[in-house]
Amino acid sequence: MCFTITGDAKSVEIMEHKLIESCDLLIAVTSSEETNMLICILGKKLGAKRTIARINDVNIVKEGKEHFYHDLGIDTLISPTHLATLEIQRLINQASFTDDLEFEGGKLTVFGISLAKDSPLINKSVRESASLNPNLTFKPLALHRNDYTLLVNNETVFQENDIVYFISLKESIDIINKICGKENFKIKDIMILGGSRIGLYTAELLENEYRVTIVEKDKERCDEIAGYLNKTLVINMDGHDVQMLEEEGLTDMDAIISVTADSEMNIMSSLVGKKHGIKKTIARIENFDYIHLSQSIGVDTLINKKIIAASDIFKFVRKGNVSSVSNLHGVDAEIIEFVVNEGSKVTKHPIRELKFPKSANIAGVIRDSYAIIPFGNFQLMPNDKTIVFSLTESIKEIEQFFQ
Repeated sequence: MCFTITGDAKSVEIMEHKLIESCDLLIAVTSSEETNMLICILGKKLGAKRTIARINDVNIVKEGKEHFYHDLGIDTLISPTHLATLEIQRLINQASFTDDLEFEGGKLTVFGISLAKDSPLINKSVRESASLNPNLTFKPLALHRNDYTLLVNNETVFQENDIVYFISLKESIDIINKICGKENFKIKDIMILGGSRIGLYTAELLENEYRVTIVEKDKERCDEIAGYLNKTLVINMDGHDVQMLEEEGLTDMDAIISVTADSEMNIMSSLVGKKHGIKKTIARIENFDYIHLSQSIGVDTLINKKIIAASDIFKFVRKGNVSSVSNLHGVDAEIIEFVVNEGSKVTKHPIRELKFPKSANIAGVIRDSYAIIPFGNFQLMPNDKTIVFSLTESIKEIEQFFQ
């Protein structure tokens, strides 16, 4: 249940409101890190059961200092910048993917991949293409087509340019690339446009494995970045200037990551990169109107910090024993990782007999540290870590199966 209280969130009068004192979850996500921490500390003192604070300082999370803040009353710290940089790193490491979510240290991966025109899946149904997966080590879950998300069934027919979302064991990722008509190319040279916090920390994550260049128009910021990073080339230049970008090696890049504060510029820079033959484009956007556009405009991946942070928070809101909640960019679905409770509905019958919502799929299972792709005859057991792919409309119904 959600209520609105008008006032200054830092004031004791507001924090002493009976709704604050009795709340199960207090989430502080103002633009001020200090305000968020203060709200959580006060809220905990006044009776809030769990507190979450949004922070800007990536180093608190990177250096494992959360325990200090936990002692003050802040149960969970969330850094949208840190989460975004980790997502960018995953997307660079698996360059053919539009989205990439790992579970249990990569034993299972959910990812999106666009079907190329020479894919053997084109114009075949899921049933007809089953021979391409004889060992049952992966399965398609959904596809994104013409701005709509569809859960697949045996009769779903694949089309060129569909973004198909698979779940796969680690060893089958190369096979999926092949059947989707994708070259599993290796990225070596990366250009980052924008010396924002995301740009800086992304470069820090990548510079030991890739040749990284940052383009930033502010001279003082360039000096700060150059002093912080060890191997990254920092160029003081306006990223709008295509001719200058070309002179600085744009056409030699394998990937371009556009993370300036200007969503439109980031999209345009990615499109310019595609025109120059760059294989992987990632653009940061703040405008939610653009979220669903990546497939139609030609940018490989659009990332939004607010959506990434919200996904991390949702696991505390969902009912059932939830380990994680993730969203795919531009897709009206959630991926929820449940830990199966003793006596819950999902343990009563094999999957095919559960009457699970048709707009959801029990996608993967971790049992005793082993990864499993479950099909109809599989039966869940207590303590199984279970990955569910669900359209938004079915989430409340799914939660009941795991309570």
